Amino acid sequence: MNQRDLSAVKRRLNPEERYPSVIRGCYMASDGTVMSSFTKPVGTLPQEEFEKYAGIFRKVLSGTQGQNLLPVDFSAAQTMEDDAHQLLMELCRTELQDDGTADGMFAQIRAGLLERHDVAGQSVQEHQQADNRLILLMYDCMDLPHHRGDGEDDMERSENVFKYILCAVCPVKPTKPSLSWFSAENDFHARPEDWTVGQPESGFMFPALVEGGADLYSALFYTRSADEQHEGLMRHVFHTDTVMPAAQQRDAFQAVLETSLAEECSLGVVQTLHEKVSEMMEAQKKDKMAEPLALTRSEVRTMLTDSGVSEARAEAFDASFQQTFGAYAEVPAVNLITPRQYKVATPDVSISVAPDKRDLVETRVIDGHRYILILAEGDVTVNGVNIMFS
Repeated sequence: MNQRDLSAVKRRLNPEERYPSVIRGCYMASDGTVMSSFTKPVGTLPQEEFEKYAGIFRKVLSGTQGQNLLPVDFSAAQTMEDDAHQLLMELCRTELQDDGTADGMFAQIRAGLLERHDVAGQSVQEHQQADNRLILLMYDCMDLPHHRGDGEDDMERSENVFKYILCAVCPVKPTKPSLSWFSAENDFHARPEDWTVGQPESGFMFPALVEGGADLYSALFYTRSADEQHEGLMRHVFHTDTVMPAAQQRDAFQAVLETSLAEECSLGVVQTLHEKVSEMMEAQKKDKMAEPLALTRSEVRTMLTDSGVSEARAEAFDASFQQTFGAYAEVPAVNLITPRQYKVATPDVSISVAPDKRDLVETRVIDGHRYILILAEGDVTVNGVNIMFS
């Protein structure tokens, strides 16, 4: 989904407008026991209560694409035969009005939340969860605007309707007993332990909104922590493998560069790669209709050869990238570099440089020793004290 489509869905969660029609909830204990379930027509909710629900669902559509917002792709066979995809479709078709369909989804989510993997990779059940959880489902139906050639939307020419489901999985944690102010009595009294719903730790949207229509071949998965895989949820809700977490993708890509380029993995090569990818990300960011930037092995290989890497090392990179990510993988650019960060580090020293000043840093071997040289223009301070050069 591009930024324009995400923004269109977020606008539906304006508490003042009340676009969504119904919210369903399932409150589960840490061992998976269902403690309560409910169905709430949005039109009947008090304003303050709906604002809380809307805030939770907006959070499921927030974060960085490729890190917090991950695409989930279904194969053609899944869309025709897989019962996980059929359940998602049925949720939209019944508009969350069918108890059996909604309960079926809650059951799959509960199973996914309770599942973990042991060291050998075998699926086992996790009975010692730290928190209770509130699982929320929301249904909405929106008219899609006609996108004119000048980039503006024309609602009068709207022809398509987009039906979708949002899911949010929130921890429910106990509060501590406290002394609290009761304004009605103008006094302080002891407040007993209570339970509070936290911000969602995971969630999803199905189907994805792509190019002004529903993409039944994809969903959008949300994770609060970019390092959390949510293997159980992915397996039970989507019948698909987890996406490699952002931090793991970054570490894997760095390892591919180091091992495949070897002695050619120089400061100049890394600087050029950082500069080119940063420029591509900046151009993509300005285009609200563009999908999040993802790079293939051939695109990265071209950047490397343009920066002076030999054909032999480029071949080695190609093979290592395929082995690590897959021949046809597209890795989110945001997981390869951080545009606003440029850091040079040794085991003992770390130097942060503004990305647009990266040319001030160079490496050199002097008398057999490796040095990092920094062009020092203007004042130089140590612990805030200006120093002089002798």
